[in-house]
Amino acid sequence: MKTVSITSSAVVALLLAGCSVTDNSFAYIGPEAGSEINDSSLGVSTAHNVAVLSGELGTLTANLTRKFAAEAPAQINFAFNSAALDATAQSQLRRQAQWIKAHPQIVFRVYGHTDKVGSNAYNRRLGKQRAVAAVNYLVSQGVDRHKVQAVASFGETRPVVLTEAPNRANRRTVTEVYGFARKGRASDLDGKYAKYVYDQYISTTYTTEDTKE
Repeated sequence: MKTVSITSSAVVALLLAGCSVTDNSFAYIGPEAGSEINDSSLGVSTAHNVAVLSGELGTLTANLTRKFAAEAPAQINFAFNSAALDATAQSQLRRQAQWIKAHPQIVFRVYGHTDKVGSNAYNRRLGKQRAVAAVNYLVSQGVDRHKVQAVASFGETRPVVLTEAPNRANRRTVTEVYGFARKGRASDLDGKYAKYVYDQYISTTYTTEDTKE
C-alpha cells in the first residue's frame, strides 16, 4: 500500500482553495484520522490535499479546544451519584451551545468523569450517562447532533483531585474539539472557516518560532 504524509500547511491550502472532503474513507478531518492515506483511488495530488499527520492536526484541535475553554465553560459538574443537570450546568451548557453553533465546522466530543466512590464499572456507566445528558441538552439548544460526534466515559480513571472521597470537581463532563469536517458535507469547508483555521495555524507557527528564539 502506498502511503503519503502531509503537513498542516497543506490542510490550510486545501481549506483556502475551498475544496471539500467527500471520499467515503473520511468521516471527518480530526486528530484520530491517522497519518497515512491510501492514494490508489485518490491519486497523489488529492492525497496531499487531504492526508494530515495526526500530530500536526492535533496541534490545531488543541488550540481550538483552548480557545473554546477560554470563551465558554468547557466543564460542567454533577451531584453525587447523579447525571442530572442542575441550573448551573444548564446555564454553562447553553453557553457551550452558543459557541458550538457559532463555529459550525467544528466537531466536538464530550467526555464523562466520576469521582472514586463506587466500582470502576459502575462509574464508567455513570460517566457515560453524564456525557449523554450533556450532549442531549446541547442538542435541545439547537446544536446539530452530528456536530457533537460522540460521547465517551473515563469513569473514575482521570480525577482532577486525587482523593478517594466524594469530590464534586471530579464529577464532571468536559467538552473538547474533536475534528473539523464531516463526510459528504462540502459546506463544512467554506471560505470563512478556511481563513479561521489559517489564522490559527499562523498564530501557532509564530508562537513556536518566538519560543525558539
